[in-house]
Amino acid sequence: MPDRDPEAFRLLLKPAAVRERAQEMLRLGIAGELLHFAVHPEQMEGCAAYVLDTIKVNYPTLDIPFHARWRHFVAAGIDRWSVLDLGANFHDAGARGRAAYDLAIVSVLLDAGAGPDWRYHDTASSTSIGRSEGLALASLDMFGAGLFSSDPKQPLRADATALKRLDAAALAEGFQTGPSNPLLALEGRAALLNRLGEELERHGLERPGDLFDRFVGVAETGTIRAGHMLAEVLARFGGIWPSRLTLAGVALGDTWRHPLIAPGSATEGLVPFHKLSQWLTYSLIEPLQWAGITVLDIDDLTGLPEYRNGGLFLDCGVLALKDEADRQRAHEVGSPLVVEWRALTVALLDEIGASIRGSLGYSRDELPLAKVLEGGTWAAGRRIAREKRVDGGPPLTIISDGTVF
Repeated sequence: MPDRDPEAFRLLLKPAAVRERAQEMLRLGIAGELLHFAVHPEQMEGCAAYVLDTIKVNYPTLDIPFHARWRHFVAAGIDRWSVLDLGANFHDAGARGRAAYDLAIVSVLLDAGAGPDWRYHDTASSTSIGRSEGLALASLDMFGAGLFSSDPKQPLRADATALKRLDAAALAEGFQTGPSNPLLALEGRAALLNRLGEELERHGLERPGDLFDRFVGVAETGTIRAGHMLAEVLARFGGIWPSRLTLAGVALGDTWRHPLIAPGSATEGLVPFHKLSQWLTYSLIEPLQWAGITVLDIDDLTGLPEYRNGGLFLDCGVLALKDEADRQRAHEVGSPLVVEWRALTVALLDEIGASIRGSLGYSRDELPLAKVLEGGTWAAGRRIAREKRVDGGPPLTIISDGTVF
């Protein structure tokens, strides 16, 4: 690389850089210059119509919540967080907010792909639930049981001491895993929470929920910007990600290499995503709103480049593999193919959002991207996967360590 200016690398931690590099990838795709994918813009209208139909089925009044972890705590018509919240009788908004942050942060970090075969038996509804919803309920039950707390008198919390000593065996029990119920990357999930505990201590934090107090302190006028929240999430938790790039002293988190991007620039070949960090930031917004704080510029955050959103565009024909044999191969998350797929997904989510707002006559304030994702592209990606594949799995196989997808 021509330059090693730390500030150039720090810019890759901002959502604007995620969006900019994604748009660059889309331009290359439309020009037919990518290595692995062709882009078919003529299929976007049909894809947008499919997403809009999904939104109207799921939210016929168009009263759509934000895409956040809180949606996954609803099962069998019962909001399990609300039940836990009411039972806890938190003494003030701060106690409630800290507990909500403890739960959300731990739950999101455990939310990498579960694989098609894992299920969680939910005793409250007597049903078995897989994928993100199953992971969410399992993490909520573990939180309620005090697994993430070192103080038996305060079970509804997560703290550095407990997180550092958590092992895969404890998670395996909480997730009900076994030979007949395998969960992908169990060791990776445990290691991620161990590193979370270490990072909390390194930053002088006792628990993830301390971040709630930091945000409240910043919101002196009752407002805080979503971009500031993401910056704090990356600064406080960036050190937990394994085997990632650190350049000019800057830990780049969910940033990967692609040979065609930003040639000749100081950050040539680097494509940032920060998927889990942005998913976490989306999930930290509502507890602040419950406390009366307004979060501004939520649309500065980007769409989430994971296999449901990405699968939507591949299954709808907006994206096509140049080599169909790639459907049968397993791909590393850092491979150029996966980097292309994820970047194209981010850019195309913006396009879908604009198209749906146009169809409904809504403004960005009325239908921000966070609602398009929830209503929305994520649900449509799951829906079309079930239509096309018996197991409802993604169209491509990704080798995951539990820290990306």
